[in-house]
Amino acid sequence: MKINTSRKAGFTLVEIMIVVAIIGLLAAIAIPNFVKARKTSQTNACINNLRQIDGAKQQWALEEGKQSSDTPSNGELQAYLGRGAAGSLASVYCPLVAQADLGGYTVGDVGTAPICDQRATANGDHEAYLD
Repeated sequence: MKINTSRKAGFTLVEIMIVVAIIGLLAAIAIPNFVKARKTSQTNACINNLRQIDGAKQQWALEEGKQSSDTPSNGELQAYLGRGAAGSLASVYCPLVAQADLGGYTVGDVGTAPICDQRATANGDHEAYLD
């Protein structure tokens, strides 16, 4: 007479623990890199916003014949921001801060660089691109 022994195929506990440990190790390596890449992209977005605002100020001054001590209003810069009707500075904010603390930029006069209102809370001075 033949005895039927059924052996079910599956993973052992040790194999599952090894897979979980490998996934945890990969996550421990990858997550800091993602955080750093996010911070870098937010800094670059803020710098690009500052460049766009400064370019709009310079174009406004050139077309309107203004001096370096003149300060444009947000409405005057709207046409130069390249966003059509949505070009106001109220919709531009620094991505380096939390959404609850939405902050914009201080335009200043034509002779000075625009600054990020949240630069004190951001890590580093990111309006230095104009230097």
